[in-house]
Amino acid sequence: MLIKRKTRSGIENSSVLSDMAFLLIIYFIVIAGFNVNRGFLLNLPRKDSVLLVPRDELLRFSIDQTGSLFFMGNPLSFDEASGKIRSAIAEQPNTAVILSIDENAPWQNVVSFVELAQENRVDSFSFSLHNRGE
Repeated sequence: MLIKRKTRSGIENSSVLSDMAFLLIIYFIVIAGFNVNRGFLLNLPRKDSVLLVPRDELLRFSIDQTGSLFFMGNPLSFDEASGKIRSAIAEQPNTAVILSIDENAPWQNVVSFVELAQENRVDSFSFSLHNRGE
């Protein structure tokens, strides 16, 4: 009895190559490092820590429902706010910035102010959201 031998085909079978290419692509995607946008990072104080900030080291800003920025009740631009923050930090490095936000304020203005505080290297930053009726 004569047994027929099957001959192996070389690289002619393209489905094997496409499977191998797909697996290699998956492999490289998995081992590649992804750049994840983590938002802004806040260093929160420990529960048991107490931080007292004198009133003369507080800068109080607010953003109303139209997105306008105010400092002590007076309107100002983001560039002027940056100058105020920069000069306050030059005089008092422990200056804390407080931002009161109207609930209907455009969030892009809030994000812009947070970026402004970050650019000016503000160490103590606080914000609060207020309803229109408060």
